[in-house]
Amino acid sequence: GLEPQTHQRAGFGQSRCATAPPPPGCFHRNWNLSVVPQISFHSDTGRLRGVTLAVFQVGDREDSNLYISVKLKAAAEIGINANHLRLPKSATEDEVLRSIMVVNENPAIHGLIVQLPLDSVNRIDTEKVTNAVAPEKDVDGLTSINAGKLARGDLGNCFIPCTPNGCMELIRQTGVSVAGKKAVVIGRSKIVGAPMHDLLLWNHATVTTCHSKTVDLAAEVSMADILVVGAGKAEMVKGEWVKQGAVVIDCGINHIPDSTKSNGKRVVGDVHYASARERAGFITPVPGGVGPMTVAMLMQNTVQSAKRFLQMHQGGKWNISYTKLNLQTPVAVIPDLGFLWDIVISRSCPPKPIDQLAREVGLLSDEVEMYGKTKAKVQLSVIKRLEGHSDGKYVVVTGITPTPLGEGKSTTTVGLVQAMGAHLNLNAFACVRQPSQGPTFGIKGGAAGGGYSQVIPMEEFNLHLTGDIHAITAANNLVAAAIDARVFHEATQSDKALFSRLVPLSGGQRKFSPIQLNRLKRLGIEKVDPNTLTEEEVTRFVRLDIDPESITWQRVMDTNDRFLRKLTIGQSSTEKGFTRTTQFDISVASEIMAVLALTSSLEDMRSRLARMVVATSRSGKPITTEDLGVSGALTVLMRDAIKPNLMQTLEGTPVFVHAGPFANIAHGNSSILADKIALKLVGPDGFVVTEAGFGADIGMEKFFNIKCRYSGLRPHVVVLVATVRALKMHGGGPTVTAGLTLPKEYTEENLELLEKGCCNLRKQVQNAMAFGVPVVVAVNAFKTDTDAELDLVCRLAKSAGAFDAVHCSHWAKGGAGAVALGQAVQKAAEAPSDFKFLYDVELPIVDKIRIIAQKIYGADDVELLPEAQHKVELYTKQGFGNLPICMAKTHLSLSHDSEKKGVPTGFILPIRDIRASVGAGFLYPLVGTVSALAKGCERHWQTSSLPRRQI
Repeated sequence: GLEPQTHQRAGFGQSRCATAPPPPGCFHRNWNLSVVPQISFHSDTGRLRGVTLAVFQVGDREDSNLYISVKLKAAAEIGINANHLRLPKSATEDEVLRSIMVVNENPAIHGLIVQLPLDSVNRIDTEKVTNAVAPEKDVDGLTSINAGKLARGDLGNCFIPCTPNGCMELIRQTGVSVAGKKAVVIGRSKIVGAPMHDLLLWNHATVTTCHSKTVDLAAEVSMADILVVGAGKAEMVKGEWVKQGAVVIDCGINHIPDSTKSNGKRVVGDVHYASARERAGFITPVPGGVGPMTVAMLMQNTVQSAKRFLQMHQGGKWNISYTKLNLQTPVAVIPDLGFLWDIVISRSCPPKPIDQLAREVGLLSDEVEMYGKTKAKVQLSVIKRLEGHSDGKYVVVTGITPTPLGEGKSTTTVGLVQAMGAHLNLNAFACVRQPSQGPTFGIKGGAAGGGYSQVIPMEEFNLHLTGDIHAITAANNLVAAAIDARVFHEATQSDKALFSRLVPLSGGQRKFSPIQLNRLKRLGIEKVDPNTLTEEEVTRFVRLDIDPESITWQRVMDTNDRFLRKLTIGQSSTEKGFTRTTQFDISVASEIMAVLALTSSLEDMRSRLARMVVATSRSGKPITTEDLGVSGALTVLMRDAIKPNLMQTLEGTPVFVHAGPFANIAHGNSSILADKIALKLVGPDGFVVTEAGFGADIGMEKFFNIKCRYSGLRPHVVVLVATVRALKMHGGGPTVTAGLTLPKEYTEENLELLEKGCCNLRKQVQNAMAFGVPVVVAVNAFKTDTDAELDLVCRLAKSAGAFDAVHCSHWAKGGAGAVALGQAVQKAAEAPSDFKFLYDVELPIVDKIRIIAQKIYGADDVELLPEAQHKVELYTKQGFGNLPICMAKTHLSLSHDSEKKGVPTGFILPIRDIRASVGAGFLYPLVGTVSALAKGCERHWQTSSLPRRQI
């Protein structure tokens, strides 16, 4: 027999074999947990770290509770985190299946067992529930998939049911070789008999399975070298049946009457132990034999599940499939299609189902809201789930001062992410803005990238997407309607009538809403009963006294419609002559868009929406949406828009498309929420690449000073995009006209002109370095560029202080054309950095404006015109002086004059006016002359004067 071990594992107690010399062939039950492998999950204390088991129970059966307590105790003893999940007896099958699905998708849980039977008052299909467990978490080994793999002998890629697996471990402990032995299994249940047969067979035993229809069971048993019994019939196998020296494993648990016991019964197995142990070479006692070993195998399976999970997600790597591009070389425009060539490429690579991509990057199904097959919204709950995870590396893509020739920042953003993901095997996520339909339907077109570096499907991306811009339009116009309605009603009604409208009778009583109570507190009125307000307090409460001339809030629509740039409202006879001149802006210029991009949570968005200033009272006090009583309604309208949109690139890498503020009137960056979620999903070795609008002097400066200030995130690398053609224009190249053939200066080698234009590149590199972040210059190559031109730009970029400079061909080659860029970004992300803001927000407003003008634009100084000076005094008085600055100026020059290319010097920056986006959280000075869109803007939007707020 086996000698007992001298040590003991806590949690199982002592068997009879531990308190006295064991009878011949008795297994010692305290050995069982020693089979749990000592793998990498062990800490210095010898306990398992990070391995989690979930035990799922329906109802409250006493026997189930006992079994579960044993499992939980065993898990605790070796350091496995064990969660007991219980549904009440009233649970339905659908509720059970949904609960299992949640556990399936939780990467923090490595093993799931469903405690049977399911104790519910409702009919539940046990087989369906059992098979709902994800096979990779089915540590009980009971799903059809695991059973099928076992039956086919695929033992290394499945979970073996715990009791048969424990039996095999007990047999191995005897030292008896299974190969070639005659084995008999009594019972054919899915839990013990059938898998036991398969296990013995694939360990090369000759196996006979016996059951209730077997003829002459005693004769079959007498030939067994190895006997495993799981029939569920008390002491059915007699000792005289057992072959001399056989290994006997008794899996039965039965209760028989016993007057000597306090409860009147005792537990016995399926084998008559007293007689069988006289003949068996080895035999398991009941209780104390197979039972504890079953629990030990459950622990081992759980550890194995966690080990497989780590191997599959080694170093946090996604288990993601990438799409192979069907490149056409050379890439050429099809004459009959013209600019539609990008959409032909877009459709050449069918996108993966978006739910598949969501799973690949670690999102759970209840965190994803499907919008068709190619796009989805992501719930903000993922932030809470991943809050303990480390962030990835943060990269911002910007560019030189833009020209009508284009630099390709969006294309480079997509190409870089495709290179890092599909070609460098890194977790890589792009975060980009949603485009406005104004530019989309103009010459500029969409913003999905281009060539073989696109977000797809580009039609979905460029048009309605999931309706976020429409939600902003609705919310914005609700505010506009509320403003004019309030002005009208205050002008035509008495205080009493206004009060009755604002606080109407309901059930014979008046009651303030929460928003109204907040307004009362701001007015210094500490009352909650509407009937207790004095006449003076009623007047203060009901009258905002908006000065119509001070209204800054405009209506919006997401289409360029020049005839709505200036109009008169209130001309209907019902408005009683209360007319005023106003205008429509484009939807993405709404402050609500900026709020969406800068918010950090639903609560934060609610607060920001409430703080938006829409006008001033005649006494000079700011009027907010909270004063209008619509901030809650705005939050409801924006409740879905706050969730980032998940899409993909041509090569199947993930993209968040969220928010789309312009980079002139607003800060020109995608949402903080999208960046934060993506940084958690990629893990510490992954990369999140986001894009800042226009040139480094505009979008990048605002990315650092506004977005990073509010998000708390710190970027690792700046990628500065340049093109040979655009740099030639900055060197003094001729003017280009949209739709006409380019002058030869841009299509033929001209190193002298190019070198002159690199002054703009040098200045923008210096601008980026002013924030203490390494800069990598990406030279976006065109087919007309020569090697000498590309090399010249790279050399001059490095001499300007760039960490590295590489030329890229991702438009023509997809991610493969940006591999060198990806490698340079990787190296730069490891370089020392010292991120810092350009200015302290506590500085006076004028000082902050001057710092930006001098350090970023190269201006000698700033000049505030009278209206701007008045606003400085007003906003300082109103408490808005400590907000960051969002300069609204032309993107086509470092100066305020769009005609001045290169690096203008010796200029004074004129500040015509200053406006406040208090909800978004910045002041935006208007630089130069603010005018309507320039003639011909509908043909090419980049030729307009700025700020481009109107439609």
